[in-house]
Amino acid sequence: MRNDDKDKILHTGRIFQQYSVDQYIKLETQRLDFAVFNQDLFRMAMLQGLLDILRLGERDASNIGKQNFLTNSFIGGPRDMHQRYMDVIALVQHFGKPDLFIIMTCNPSWTEIKEYLISTDEAHNRPDLISRVFRAKIEEFKKDILKRNIFGKVATFMYTVEFQKRGLPHAYFLIILTNEYKLLTPEAYNNIISAEIPDEKA
Repeated sequence: MRNDDKDKILHTGRIFQQYSVDQYIKLETQRLDFAVFNQDLFRMAMLQGLLDILRLGERDASNIGKQNFLTNSFIGGPRDMHQRYMDVIALVQHFGKPDLFIIMTCNPSWTEIKEYLISTDEAHNRPDLISRVFRAKIEEFKKDILKRNIFGKVATFMYTVEFQKRGLPHAYFLIILTNEYKLLTPEAYNNIISAEIPDEKA
């Protein structure tokens, strides 16, 4: 390679290197200008946490800036929900996919609810009564599943109770049956699933 070619390559490399440096400096200058001309914004952002704490009425400076964690013993907290989720995943990994998905919904016309309501009262005004009756029904349903084996022998099951839109409670059950009671044919499903139109006269 001739000396002229080497000089051209070196000159081109230096131009490219200088261009890269110029672009970097330009970018950093824009960042620094943004920081210089927006000091009020940054200072307010630093104080925003303090202002929020003072607005909530906290006066003890030792409590400011401390993060509190709810333990998994607090039912419904993030750690509790994460632990429950991991437990369910472990059950599915060990026993396989669920065989039955059952939804149990509270009915405000249940006699256990209606007989304790005043004539002028409505079910949605008595969440204490609804919750107690629904809890009793769930416990009875769990006995049907586990002890009376209405669906067959259960390997494991899981359920959750929800109050959607602050309304009536309902529970979701996932049931995993043992191998000899798995639902493998349409007849097996027909034995436990049915749809009936209520009798208007009854």
